[in-house]
Amino acid sequence: MRLFIALLMILALPVHAQTASQNPCGQDAACEVDEGDYHLVFPPDWDGETPLPALVFYHGHNSSAASIFRSSGLRNSFVNNGYLLIAPNGAFIPGRKVRAWPARDLPPSQRDDVAFTLRVMDDVEKRIPLDTDRIFAGGFSAGGSMVWRMACLAGDRFNAFVSVSGALRRPNPAECATGPIRFLQVHGFADAQVPFEGRGIRDWHQGDLFESFTRARALNSCRTNPDKIEIGETFRCRDWNESCDAGALKMCIHDGGHGLPRGWTDLAKDFFEAG
Repeated sequence: MRLFIALLMILALPVHAQTASQNPCGQDAACEVDEGDYHLVFPPDWDGETPLPALVFYHGHNSSAASIFRSSGLRNSFVNNGYLLIAPNGAFIPGRKVRAWPARDLPPSQRDDVAFTLRVMDDVEKRIPLDTDRIFAGGFSAGGSMVWRMACLAGDRFNAFVSVSGALRRPNPAECATGPIRFLQVHGFADAQVPFEGRGIRDWHQGDLFESFTRARALNSCRTNPDKIEIGETFRCRDWNESCDAGALKMCIHDGGHGLPRGWTDLAKDFFEAG
């Protein structure tokens, strides 16, 4: 009799709840797609059925998707507020055990990370019901540069972006395939790893942050000077919104160096949800 009742209870569960509980991939085990994998972190009280807003977050150079799970800011601001966190793994640099997001054109023998991300998103949509009006992308350092590349080449797949300490790398794409975009940049005034001007590394360049914003303003048809300047305790922000034909841009500077400043996740969440 107990077995019969237990079977009835399982059958009564929503289909997506059964899928989520039986799906072996998530935070502890990677979800496999062609040429790579990714991890998922689910909101603690998700019912398995309600469509979820989602944040795709790219880790930094020589890190991994597992590092994303240790971010209390991402958990507190996003996961604990009902967001699905999607953490793709960068590909290993050929011949090295170092994961990276090159965020620039590569030889055909190396993975196309834009196409890889779109495969990840297609796979997630098959597994999990998503709120398609609230799909966002973010990243740190090299991951932040990857966000810029996604915004330029596949901006229509996301509702807004945040880059922390990254810029559109040179050589830049000849032109952006999509637009306009909603984009937030968070950067440290004392960042010497990825300075505002970028820095040359062998045959490529990290990119100039102001050049990235010049291209973004052209994509959104914004005027040159910001519509609003806000000076707070932690962040000093320049905002392009009202003067743009579409989209929105915001650059927030803090006094620190190359890192994730306290409060950036709340800043990003507010920017995302204002759109």
